[in-house]
Amino acid sequence: MDLNQNGKLLADLRKAKGMTQKQVAERLGVVPKTVSKWETGHGFPEVSMLSALADVLGVSERMLLAGRLVPNAEEMGNMRRTKFYVCPTCHGILQGTGAGQVICCGKPVAPLTAQPSDGAHGPRISVIEDDYYIELDHEMEKDHFIRFVAYVSYDRVLTVRLYPEGNAAVRFPKMHGGKLYCCCSKHGLFVYS
Repeated sequence: MDLNQNGKLLADLRKAKGMTQKQVAERLGVVPKTVSKWETGHGFPEVSMLSALADVLGVSERMLLAGRLVPNAEEMGNMRRTKFYVCPTCHGILQGTGAGQVICCGKPVAPLTAQPSDGAHGPRISVIEDDYYIELDHEMEKDHFIRFVAYVSYDRVLTVRLYPEGNAAVRFPKMHGGKLYCCCSKHGLFVYS
């Protein structure tokens, strides 16, 4: 382990987050001098603190130990590999096509696993002008609603967020050859081919 390389990485990650050494230290429950010692290569965090530091800086523990950010292999823009994420804390909706780690509210978020449509979450699709009008027979109560509907084609992802007590309907421009997804707040992600 190269402590200077690790220290430079820690400093770069902290600055990219717009945080001071004092802010990082407060989040970890250490004194700012300790963070300075790590960043100058005169020490490294204890193993018990590594997970918390990784969460604060928004990277994996493995990358902190490696002392460098390892880029994922480039994926050639195949939108059909899109993964959807919903933060369990703030319920933010995220999506990506790569194999990166998604972190929201300081915690890693796992991708949703799409399951085939069931009868309760099936859409009704009609054509209005040059658009698809998609309606879902689903309650839209505060504790059980459709979070979002997304249409994924070979070159784009269109996502519409829905809210409790609203309509379970969206409108997308006509595109062919894609997949439709909807995410229920209780039952997860469904896919329709």
